Amino acid sequence: MARDTSDSTPVTSTDALAEYLDEGSKPEEAFRIGTEHEKFPFFRAGKAPVPYFGDAGIKTILETMQARTGWEPIMDAGNIIGLGGPSGMGAISLEPGGQFELSGAPLENLHDTCRETNQHLALVQEIAEPLGIAFLGMGGSPKWTFDETPKMPKSRYAIMTRYMPKVGTKGLDMMYRTCTIQVNLDFSSEADMRRKMQVSLKLQSLATALFASSPFTDGKPNGLKSWRGDIWTDTDNQRAGLLPFAFKPDFSFGDYVEWALDVPMYFVVRDDKYHDCTHVTFRQFMGGALKGELADWQPNMGDWTNHLSTLFPDVRLKRFLEMRGADGGPWRRICALPAFWVGLLYDHSALDAAEMLTRDWSFEEVQALRDGVPAQGLDMTFRGRSLWEVGREVVDIARAGLRARGRLNASSQDETVFLAPLDEMLAKRSTLADDMLSLWQGRWKGDIEAVFDDYQY
Repeated sequence: MARDTSDSTPVTSTDALAEYLDEGSKPEEAFRIGTEHEKFPFFRAGKAPVPYFGDAGIKTILETMQARTGWEPIMDAGNIIGLGGPSGMGAISLEPGGQFELSGAPLENLHDTCRETNQHLALVQEIAEPLGIAFLGMGGSPKWTFDETPKMPKSRYAIMTRYMPKVGTKGLDMMYRTCTIQVNLDFSSEADMRRKMQVSLKLQSLATALFASSPFTDGKPNGLKSWRGDIWTDTDNQRAGLLPFAFKPDFSFGDYVEWALDVPMYFVVRDDKYHDCTHVTFRQFMGGALKGELADWQPNMGDWTNHLSTLFPDVRLKRFLEMRGADGGPWRRICALPAFWVGLLYDHSALDAAEMLTRDWSFEEVQALRDGVPAQGLDMTFRGRSLWEVGREVVDIARAGLRARGRLNASSQDETVFLAPLDEMLAKRSTLADDMLSLWQGRWKGDIEAVFDDYQY
C-alpha cells in the first residue's frame, strides 16, 4: 500500500471496529473496481536489480514521476517512497525489494482499468528507458538471490523484516521476491460480503493456478508452477491463508474483527515515527498493553486501519474485498485478473452460479486445493475433475457475468475481451508457467536472462 492511515478517532469498542467494516457497504450503482499490480525493475544491461539510491535508481524514477504528474510525494524519514494522486486517483508505492506498484483508482469498468494500466506503463517506460531500466512482469524474482535483492528505506518493512523469520520460513521471500496482481471489489451489505468472501475464498486457488507465473528461483526451475503460491504456505500462518470461520453460514463482520484482534500487530505510527508492536495483539493494545511504552498509547481508528492492511488472508476484508491469490504477469493479465473476478462477483446470476458450483466445497477440500496448486497448477485433480475443466467452467461463468454487465467501449466491445489471455491458455492447456518452462528447455537453452527479454514491460 502507498501510505499508512492517520485517523485519531479513538477506538471505543469491538462493535465500533465491525461498524467500520460495515460502513464500506454501498449501493450497487456505486460499485467500483480497484486494480493493483507489481513489477520488478531491472537494468537492461546485465539484468541486475535496481537499487533505491543512485542516479539510475528507484528514487530517481519516483522523483521524475512526481515532477511529470504533480502527484503528492509520500515520504518516510526523508525518503520518497511513493506518490499519491489527487482524490479519487490511484497511487504509486514500493514493495520491500523495489517491486514497483500501481494501486489503481476505483473505476467504473474494466475498459477504464485497462486504460489506466496502459497509461501508467507508458509513463514508467518513458521515464525508465533513458536510465537503462525496464520492468519484468511475473510472479517471482527469477534470478536474484535474497542477498542480491535491494532493500527499500520504508520503516514498516524494517519491522516486518525483523519479524518474519520468527513466524515462518518464507516471509522474507514473500516480501522481497514476489509480485502480484490484485483487484479490490465492493459489497452492498454484510450478506453480500459473506457471499463474495466465501465464493472467492473457495476459488482463490483456481486463480493462483490460472495466473501461475513463478517457476524459477535463483536462476533455475524451482519445481513449482507458482513459487509465490507456495511461499504463502509458510509466511506467517497467524495472519495468512484460508479463514475457516469465514466458511460458516452466518459469517459476519464481527467474526473477522474477532480474528483480527488476536493477530500480532506490526507497528503503530506516532508523530510520523513507526514503533515496533509485534509483541502485542490489537486486543491487548485495546487493553492498554502499550501504556508506559508510548506516550499516546490509546488505539485509534488509524491504528485499526493500518492493522487490517497487515493481515494476509487469501481474501482480505477491509471496507472492500481484496483478491490476493494471483501471481504477477504481463500487461494483458493485469486486465484479465479483474475481469475474472468482476465477472464472477458483480453480476447476480454469475454470483449465483459460482455459489452453486462451490456451495458444498468444505474447508478441508479447499485447503487441500490450496496446498496442491503451487506445484500442480491446473493439472491438479479436484473431486475427480482436472482444474483445467473447472477453470473453463468458472471462466465461462465470469464471461456470462461480464456480458450481462454490458459495459461497452468505443468499439462496442464488452468487458469479455479481457478474458482473452485465459481463453487462450485454457485452449492450449498451457499456463504461463508452463510456457516459461518450455522456453527454458527450448529457445532459452537454460539461460534465465532470456526471461527478462521475453516478459518485460
